[in-house]
Amino acid sequence: MNTAFHLGESSVDGECRWPDLPRRYAAALREAVAYILERFDVAGIVAAGTILRGSPDHTSDLDIYVINRQSFRQRIQKFFLGVPAEIFVNPVAVVREYFRREHDDGLPVTAHMLATGFVILSRDQVVAELRAEAAEWLAKPSQPAPARLIMQRYLAATLYEDACDIAGKDQETALLILNQAVVAMLHYWFRNNGHFLPRSKELLSRLEALDGELGLEARQFFLAPPAERWPLARKMAERTIGVYGFFEWESGRETVQGGN
Repeated sequence: MNTAFHLGESSVDGECRWPDLPRRYAAALREAVAYILERFDVAGIVAAGTILRGSPDHTSDLDIYVINRQSFRQRIQKFFLGVPAEIFVNPVAVVREYFRREHDDGLPVTAHMLATGFVILSRDQVVAELRAEAAEWLAKPSQPAPARLIMQRYLAATLYEDACDIAGKDQETALLILNQAVVAMLHYWFRNNGHFLPRSKELLSRLEALDGELGLEARQFFLAPPAERWPLARKMAERTIGVYGFFEWESGRETVQGGN
């Protein structure tokens, strides 16, 4: 079965702009764009990710965002000439909803892709408008609501307490939960200090850039032998969530329907 898709001379290849990439990635990107254009009515195509930034890892993929003129969204993972690609197909209204929702969640994935990516194809002014909006969303401070922050703090504290509870009878499970607790502490620290959550691959490097001492402690924790992780985790709990387990708090009152 032939799975190759090629942009011929009579196609819209003349509309496209291409980034300067190593041959393997450049060819794969062209195949991916041809595949997209055969399947979708697009307003624009933006390529992003570490490959486009010139710093790919061994398993890096092409991230391709498609502004769809039709009213459906779709996500596709596919190999092109052996290169993995993630394709995100969304209409304009959905893109704008993602801007808002992901900003609230502290994970502005869509805004980052569109603001920092390379425009392969733009058939509509809305592509430039969305990129400008994406940059504005990235520049906006992201401070969670107090109720959301307290729940994140509660989660981290509960995980830490659970790990301590079973440390004497199930060390392996206790260490698994302790690792989860420390990650939750760090996520809380980012959000409590008004920062977006970094990608998992960049969590520690971003933390070090913002707080070198805490970043060093986190690296020490994950590299430490099991017995040495407990005091390190307690120290990080003190620096991030300020508690070691159960703490008093109460949520606000929320009106519910059908309560009587």
